[in-house]
Amino acid sequence: MTARPAPDARCPCLSGSTIGDCCGPVLDGATAAPTAERLMRSRFTAFAVGDEGHLLRSWHPSTRPASLDLDPGVRWYRLDVLRTERGGPFDQEGLVEFVAHHRGPEGAGQQHGESRFRRERGAWLYVDEA
Repeated sequence: MTARPAPDARCPCLSGSTIGDCCGPVLDGATAAPTAERLMRSRFTAFAVGDEGHLLRSWHPSTRPASLDLDPGVRWYRLDVLRTERGGPFDQEGLVEFVAHHRGPEGAGQQHGESRFRRERGAWLYVDEA
């Protein structure tokens, strides 16, 4: 795990808030993500800081792998949320379309996807890519 930014630093998900007011409490388990988009943002931040524990905890048990092997040579630096479908505080399912930008040994790259989420017992969980 790389060092997490200080609580008053800009959140890696680029929401415009500090990590202490945005993804930090979700990564710490102090608060649940209220929407699918907030869980998506916290998962991006987990990739950015190398928090495999949060990625596994926030993954639906039906699709969660036994372990993760994050590449320390890849730096995730920007998340663009393009759209959301459902995923609000009163929904049970949601979809977030995004572009995640990274830089690695081969240069800059991006991942464009649509992540599906499901809320169970009040907690949003990542299911898979649509």
